[in-house]
Amino acid sequence: MKLKLVSLLSLTLAALAAQASAATIKVGVVPGVYADSIEALVPEAKAKGLDIEVVEFTDWTTPNVALNAGDIDVNYFQHKPFLDNAIAERGYDLAPAGIGILANIGIYSLKYKDFKSVPDSATVAIANDPVNQGRGLLLLERGGLIKLKDGVGYKGTLDDIVDNPKHVTFSEVEGPQLARVTPDVDLALGYPHFIVAAKAFDPSSGLIYSGVDDKQYAIVFTTRKEKAEDPAIKELVTLYQNSPAVKAAVHKAFAADNKLYTLPWLQ
Repeated sequence: MKLKLVSLLSLTLAALAAQASAATIKVGVVPGVYADSIEALVPEAKAKGLDIEVVEFTDWTTPNVALNAGDIDVNYFQHKPFLDNAIAERGYDLAPAGIGILANIGIYSLKYKDFKSVPDSATVAIANDPVNQGRGLLLLERGGLIKLKDGVGYKGTLDDIVDNPKHVTFSEVEGPQLARVTPDVDLALGYPHFIVAAKAFDPSSGLIYSGVDDKQYAIVFTTRKEKAEDPAIKELVTLYQNSPAVKAAVHKAFAADNKLYTLPWLQ
């Protein structure tokens, strides 16, 4: 009986010690694939001694504000050019800590099948943040709808349009809301995983896509500079990149369409 009691006590103490030593990381995400894939990792991470607390945001500004203030430990929603722009504009002391999903983006229409059919004075919804707006404008230029100043690249804004033969007008919209406004305009920049999350329309119906061959647009795990080498954060990234549950959640969030995303750490 004493042996059993000692064994039980030892197991209880070991469990309490493991619970006490488990690291807790607050991860800021936005709805869609980034939230879904981190949520999918929670049970596996917990089994490895890493507790993940998911904090969801609905815009692309607050996650960096919260991270810089120390309210969360990591955020997972932005690519490196977006992060670099945020640091330059707001002076954040942030840094990437690991690579994540590389998502395709596209131009969508629920009214027209191609760019040639788009009428004069059409309305176009575009992201309101500098980098993603530039990416959307590059797609519209590839589609022949506008022409941008030479060399502006993804940093282009509406002010950099030098030719607009169909006199299209633009509506600047917060990125996560673009899927919801697409039915109200002629064309819209779209993010497939937000389209899936909103159950809005077919995410594989884009008129044109950016392609998934440019790793600079891969989403990065971002943290404060002093925590970029933190062992718990490194473990989070490693677990994420090697988790079958994460891979399954990502595939589902992109409507099981391989052309809409890639996992760049496997390339």
